[in-house]
Parts: sequence; C-alpha cells; structure tokens
Amino acid sequence: MKQKTTSSKSQTNLKRLKAMTDAEIDFSDVGKITPEMFATAVVRRGLKPVPNKQQVTLRVDRDVLAWFRSQGRGYQTRINELLRAYMEAHGMR
Repeated sequence: MKQKTTSSKSQTNLKRLKAMTDAEIDFSDVGKITPEMFATAVVRRGLKPVPNKQQVTLRVDRDVLAWFRSQGRGYQTRINELLRAYMEAHGMR
C-alpha cells in the first residue's frame, strides 16, 4: 500500500497575512488570556536548552506507582520533582 506524502510547504497566504493590520485579525476563536496564565508562562527563546532527561528503569511498590498515576497526567514529572526536592534537602546540589 502506497503511503500518502505530506507537503511541508505552507498553505498560508503569507502576503495577505503580512498586509493585514492588527484590527483586521479575528481573535474570536482564541480564549481570554488571564494574568494567572502569564504568571505560569515560560519563555525559552534565546536560553540554553533544558537538558534532556535520562530514561531509567526504577522499581517501586505497586501501590506507590498506582497512587502517582491516580494523580493524572504529569505523574512522572511530579516523581522527578519529589526526588529533586529530596536531593536538594540533603545538600546534593
């Protein structure tokens, strides 16, 4: 079976877009941005990249893993944050 190829060429009319004024841009499909959203925003432009995490195999009790997973998306990040807090509390950084 032949796979469809996808074009990397943009379908955006850049000339038309560049000619538009701010008043002509329709933002009706964009939700309101609150000060709280800005407070948690992270801008990475011009900064050094965040080092990649290293994948490891770690054995933990089933109930511990189940509890972290029950907390929803990002449970691995939360485990990492707890390990980092422990490391920093014990003078490892």
